[in-house]
Amino acid sequence: MKLSDEIELDGPPIFEMGSRVRVKKVIRNDGTFPGKDIGFHLAKKGDVGYIVGIGTYLQRAYIYSVHFLETNFVVGCLSRELDLAEDRPPLIEQEN
Repeated sequence: MKLSDEIELDGPPIFEMGSRVRVKKVIRNDGTFPGKDIGFHLAKKGDVGYIVGIGTYLQRAYIYSVHFLETNFVVGCLSRELDLAEDRPPLIEQEN
């Protein structure tokens, strides 16, 4: 996976905890998802899930833990792999 030269961590995350997101492409197991073969389809293009965690990847990009309710998989996705599914408030209220 090639990251852009932009350091995404210089700004805030694009998605918030609880945001409903849609996957833009097939997400396959790269070997980091336990119990499934490498190449196994963890999410199909168009699958909808919710952001349940936000971490970092290689000190350059945000990695979003997305819970797909239909499969009950929690999969790490980059922002470029996701779109906001609907313009509605997140399931989890953010503290100000």
